[in-house]
Amino acid sequence: MGLLDRLSGLLGLKKKEVHVLCLGLDNSGKTTIINKLKPTNAQSQDIVPTIGFSIQKFKSSSLSFTVFDMSGQGRYRNLWEHYYKEGQAIIFVIDSSDKLRMVVAKEELRTLLNHPDIKHRRIPILFFANKMDLRDALTSVKVSQLLCLEDIKDKPWHICASDAIKGEGLQEGVDWLQDKVRSHL
Repeated sequence: MGLLDRLSGLLGLKKKEVHVLCLGLDNSGKTTIINKLKPTNAQSQDIVPTIGFSIQKFKSSSLSFTVFDMSGQGRYRNLWEHYYKEGQAIIFVIDSSDKLRMVVAKEELRTLLNHPDIKHRRIPILFFANKMDLRDALTSVKVSQLLCLEDIKDKPWHICASDAIKGEGLQEGVDWLQDKVRSHL
């Protein structure tokens, strides 16, 4: 650690680091969202499906986020639970135009919420109802109803309509997440 890092840490200027799990089914837009949250000069031009997981970083006004972008393919979802203990927040991305797999997303969410490493923690969960740019996309209210989000009583949660490609709805979500994480640090 350099002198400036130490000095900024002592003065309380250094941003606190937060570990965030980015979860959701494959092709929901997780990687695109995380990419769009990074500074423009650090964004990738070509987004490819995540195999296993990748670690990405971005900063907000007061926090430094380390995001574990987890693959949503069926054969990799069992890896998610190995990262639950380290997670301080969750971003759960839903493809709001994929009505057929909404039941699968709901089941994965239920499994996540009932896992022993998550169940008894007040970990904030940000939901992105993504792909709002598509003609047949469900509203965030409808996505919330289909996933029974109102049943989540023991964790702070918020749902944002988003279009990851254009970046719409992302800042609102990150602002909410930042407020919730800061209040729990």
